Amino acid sequence: MPSKQPEFRRYLVPIDSLSTQQFFTDCLVIGSGIAGLRAAIEAAGCGASVTLVCKGTLADSNTWNAQGGIAAVVRNEDSIESHIADTMATGAGLCEPEVVRQVVSEGPALIRELLDWGTEFDKTNGILDATLEGGHSHPRVIHSHGDSTGRGIAEGLLRKLRSMPQIRILEHFFAIDLLTNDDNECLGVIGHRAGNSLQIIWAARTILATGGAGRLYRETTNPENATGDGLAMAYRAGAVLRDLEFMQFHPTTLYIAGASRALITETLRGEGAILRDRDGNAFMKDYHPDAELAPRDVVSRAILDRMLKTNSTHVYLDIRHFDKEHFRKRFPVISELCESFDIDISREMIPVRPSAHYLIGGVKVDRNAASNIANLYVCGEAASTGLHGANRLGSNSLLEGLVYGRIAGRHAAEGLKRPRTYLRPKRIEFQIAHSDRSHLDTDDVRNSLRALMWRNVGITRRETPLVEAQEIIRFWQRYVMDKVFDTPFGWECQNMLTLALLMARAAEERKESRGVHFRQDYPAPDNDRFLKHIELSR
Repeated sequence: MPSKQPEFRRYLVPIDSLSTQQFFTDCLVIGSGIAGLRAAIEAAGCGASVTLVCKGTLADSNTWNAQGGIAAVVRNEDSIESHIADTMATGAGLCEPEVVRQVVSEGPALIRELLDWGTEFDKTNGILDATLEGGHSHPRVIHSHGDSTGRGIAEGLLRKLRSMPQIRILEHFFAIDLLTNDDNECLGVIGHRAGNSLQIIWAARTILATGGAGRLYRETTNPENATGDGLAMAYRAGAVLRDLEFMQFHPTTLYIAGASRALITETLRGEGAILRDRDGNAFMKDYHPDAELAPRDVVSRAILDRMLKTNSTHVYLDIRHFDKEHFRKRFPVISELCESFDIDISREMIPVRPSAHYLIGGVKVDRNAASNIANLYVCGEAASTGLHGANRLGSNSLLEGLVYGRIAGRHAAEGLKRPRTYLRPKRIEFQIAHSDRSHLDTDDVRNSLRALMWRNVGITRRETPLVEAQEIIRFWQRYVMDKVFDTPFGWECQNMLTLALLMARAAEERKESRGVHFRQDYPAPDNDRFLKHIELSR
């Protein structure tokens, strides 16, 4: 197979701004998860006109689907210092201490803000319930409607957002590429709205909150739209991407052959669920003293190892000792899911296995959420802030989205005090030569890519499969990246190939095991060479 990197193309589609429908806004927010919603609210509150776009509906986000809670210090016996220490310990030496303190310290106030905006967090006698999860030293994970926390928070944010007339929402808008000039300034985005042709949104400030890339893997908890579009866009525009080798796999997703993978929240293990192999043995004590409450990377590798040793496709989560009625009220989504597959949790165990869940890496940003591209801010899962290090502490992601969403919105709006030169944008022209190379079926490429990533860039990794993955991806790129597509499916395929190659490169470069990145050929951490971030840019 050819190993030559295919020729780089700045934009995925030809552009002539003079003949393209155009819109103008102070602040453009791309993405409707917790970070994007909070950024839009903050920017509008600071006086900016805001346009929020998302490629599906407002409910098509990882936030909306998040079962797990949001971590914050809400009890007197807990402390900010303890939450910081837990985050730092889980991050395996790569957390940035100032960022960790910033995010953890702002958590309690932002929870109170969500309560003021109508988010219905679970309470007992008027006091917020808090649950213990793996890696946390105190119960500090709070939930909304049991295992519907993400949706509960999103609905609260949407109520606030819809009360602000200066925010315009465009659903079913696929952002194809960030527009930039020769001075490395972001000018907005070119995209495609369902039922229309290409459209340009010129923006003084752009906030990228496009989420993660779990759909690059065959097994994933992520919705179908989590294809890494924002990261690929940012890479083409010249942004620095960091820590892409750190993909966190959630240990427990429902395994039913032929069904999509549904997350079984870690809170179940926090409340006493037991992992058992096909022979009924509780095995986690063999791998970590904290057993079921060990960090996620440890639990995922333990499950994978036990599956191999028992020649099984999955293990089991045992909650037969739970009170069935309490379980139904406490975890309504999981209860309904089990019932839909005729799993009686009072008599049967839940079949589970790990799946790709959260991309720790992303676009490198500073403490103001600013990227290396002027006027481009990034927040949420699309950003690499330095909070998570090499391994994310459970339930810190929603917290980070809130904190950095607010930071991005505030700093983007504050910058608008300068003259708004975007009102007179220069013409952008970009032509793409016709390609005579053969066509590959993009559906087949996507499916094959997801299988390749699971097999070669998965929970455990080795040099030869990582090199092989890059060779295969480059081969596909040769026949896909030179084409011009006119549908989101094709653009997603190009974005997936772009990001997958970068992830495999980063995983090959980190010749050690740290956090969620485990190399069988380098099973120990190497602080002398790799106590650092790996950065990639075009």
